[in-house]
Amino acid sequence: MLDIRIPIGFLFAVLGVLLTAYGLLTNADTALYTKSFQVNVNIWSGLLMLVFGVVMLLTVKMGKKS
Repeated sequence: MLDIRIPIGFLFAVLGVLLTAYGLLTNADTALYTKSFQVNVNIWSGLLMLVFGVVMLLTVKMGKKS
């Protein structure tokens, strides 16, 4: 049976990597981040999504050991 944490983990991990990469590529564009008080929200939200995806995948791996 397919555990729902596997596709959710992969989805968040892939989207987190893409969003973090976009944030790193557009980090020099100061006009893009004027509305967010010069905070690169793409990097931070991408990293949070990546961490969430990895945690979901780790819980699947830890659950299968027992």
